[in-house]
Amino acid sequence: MATFLYKLGRFAFRRRWPMALLWVVILCGAGFAASSAPTPPADTFSMPGTESQKAFDLLEEKFPDASADGASARVVVRAPAGGKISAPEHKAQVAALVAQLKKAPQVASVTDPFTTKSVSKDGTTAYAVATYEVPATKVDDAAHDALDAALAKARDGGLTAQAGGDAVKVDAAVSGTGEQIGILISALVLVLTFGSVIAAGMPLLTALIGVGVGISAITALGSTLGLSSTTSTLAMMLGLAVGIDYALFIISRYRAELTEGRDRADAAGRAVGTAGSAVVFAGLTVIVALAGLAVVNIPVLTKMGLTAAGTVAIAVLVALTFVPALLGFAPVKVLRRRDRARFATKPLSQRRQRKAAKQAEKDARRGPNLGSRWARYVLRHPVAVLLLAVVGLGAVAVPAASLELGLPGEGTMAPDTTQRQAYDMLSESFGAGFNGPLMVTVEGRDAAAAAGTVGKQLAAQDGVATVTPATVNDAGDTAILNVVPATGPTDGATEDLVRHLRSLADGFQADTGAEVLVTGQTAMFIDFSKTLDDALLPYLGLVVGLAFLLLMVVFRSVLVPLKAALGFLLSVAAALGAVVAVFQWGWLADVFGVEQPSPIMSTMPIFMIGVVFGLAMDYEVFLVTRMREAYVHGAVPAEAVVTGFRYGGRVVAAAAAIMISVFSGFIVEDNDFVKMIGFGLAVAVLFDALIVRMAIVPALFALLGGSAWWLPRWLDRLLPNLDVEGEKLSRTAPAGRVAPPRREPELVD
Repeated sequence: MATFLYKLGRFAFRRRWPMALLWVVILCGAGFAASSAPTPPADTFSMPGTESQKAFDLLEEKFPDASADGASARVVVRAPAGGKISAPEHKAQVAALVAQLKKAPQVASVTDPFTTKSVSKDGTTAYAVATYEVPATKVDDAAHDALDAALAKARDGGLTAQAGGDAVKVDAAVSGTGEQIGILISALVLVLTFGSVIAAGMPLLTALIGVGVGISAITALGSTLGLSSTTSTLAMMLGLAVGIDYALFIISRYRAELTEGRDRADAAGRAVGTAGSAVVFAGLTVIVALAGLAVVNIPVLTKMGLTAAGTVAIAVLVALTFVPALLGFAPVKVLRRRDRARFATKPLSQRRQRKAAKQAEKDARRGPNLGSRWARYVLRHPVAVLLLAVVGLGAVAVPAASLELGLPGEGTMAPDTTQRQAYDMLSESFGAGFNGPLMVTVEGRDAAAAAGTVGKQLAAQDGVATVTPATVNDAGDTAILNVVPATGPTDGATEDLVRHLRSLADGFQADTGAEVLVTGQTAMFIDFSKTLDDALLPYLGLVVGLAFLLLMVVFRSVLVPLKAALGFLLSVAAALGAVVAVFQWGWLADVFGVEQPSPIMSTMPIFMIGVVFGLAMDYEVFLVTRMREAYVHGAVPAEAVVTGFRYGGRVVAAAAAIMISVFSGFIVEDNDFVKMIGFGLAVAVLFDALIVRMAIVPALFALLGGSAWWLPRWLDRLLPNLDVEGEKLSRTAPAGRVAPPRREPELVD
């Protein structure tokens, strides 16, 4: 592999104009396809194989009109303290509110609370339901403004009026501010790392091109493959992060090869052949982790994982081809200004000759860099460093034991939102379970009679507050019953009630001959959590197993991949602990803009496991391949560790800082899921790159010594030798023209 990538890097460097033009054409073509593609579909959510999904599919088939995807708003009104909503003056205000809502844009119908008897037992509160002609994603600003105006008019009349439902405007879109913040901080880190504005700009340019191609492709294929606009969020986040990092590693290796005396084209080839090999395998681990989300069997997660994996694959291709092409345009200016003198083409002035000579003396006196000094410190104190790192991460991981999973709803919104206030008013006046009713479908030959029998038995169950009369379809073969639990949607007792009602289904079928299914928002949440729980172990097994095999091929070792996987588990546990402490317990909530502590989103753990595993293996590959390279070329194990940190420590730290800045930028977004995953990934990278890879990994290498690279002979014969460390390059690659030494007294620029 190293030889092939070496040739690819040289080719891209020498044919920089055609290669750069190729990527510009690809970007423009993808952009044109995206601009001319149909509008992406609205977000849809399904869980194949679950009882909730089976019931929803049945409703779409049997109640085509009732299952239309029009948005709805539940408008809740309450009389002033001590008053009744049915008082003549308040009843007139409610009638005016209903009339105003009926005239609002996109509204199909509005129920009258006094006609539908949607009034609380104490007579203080009522609610009306406005149904819209379009889905929630297509409710326009005029409709939102009309709803707000109707609520404001009711409040001016003395009523308390709030609204919930998917037709109510939610300011939770991804604004792009996070990306801008991440890019700005990344640019600063790159300038400090490279000491060259040109070198710092290259990773940013390549990352933006990779993300541009990836997001444009997702948009262009959106209507064909059913990819919604939110599908690209994870792709954008990861594409920026890995695109910058992959270019960073190749450019850093090119600079090292160039300053060691390689010819420019040869330096580019060797950079792609060595660091590029690490990029390929690091990218493969990320792709495996993301594509593995398909085993969860939830389409929206599968689409997000596959689109993000595709964007990472594009980032790898950009790093291997476009980066060396850019180096061809500025082969010397990517170096620090003080290092450019040896590659000069014209005589230097006397002043610059003296300055260059002083710099040469300073470089000669310069001792080991920070990475080397840290590695030698860890090698001297491996046990203390290992214990401190493990105990520290273990302490941060403690809150993860209290992890509570859930899905976002109006009950978890900030207390000052109209949705949350409407939710609380309904709970207070109609019961805690009113906001999470269960829907029971009864399918049989005589659905009306069967539903009557089932309804009586359901009403007699503990934990059931009320059961509404059955609604039967025109064919008479399917009926719907709404069951209101006595407890709230997130209460554990409600979850137990759902399981209990489902356990009665066989008895209902024996008594009535009808099939009974339980669905609804609460039941759907339960099924969703169960689906994720059931998929977690298979997903871990698939991702860790495949990545273990990849790393075993890369490092020709059994113990190195094993400790990499164990270190990942420690860092992801600590990251989950931090997420629980901030978003569930509310620690530092004001700092991170968490308005309402709530259970962690059910998708968060599996997302973190997939993404963090891929990124963790990135740092493992980039850091340890340099150690492996030194070891293969004859260095003793301890010196190989020092060499890895001398050349890779600074770059890995910079890459981690870039990742953290990109992910942290998303914390400022209003979208709760984006905020949470941005925070979780940022702290996970912090823990994994700076503690696990920088402290635990060298400590374990110090304790294991040469046995860290042990591989059974029979396995060594079976595994393909891909030469990731570039050993064959020393035999097959041309020697290149060594850069001219400094000549005294005449230096050239």
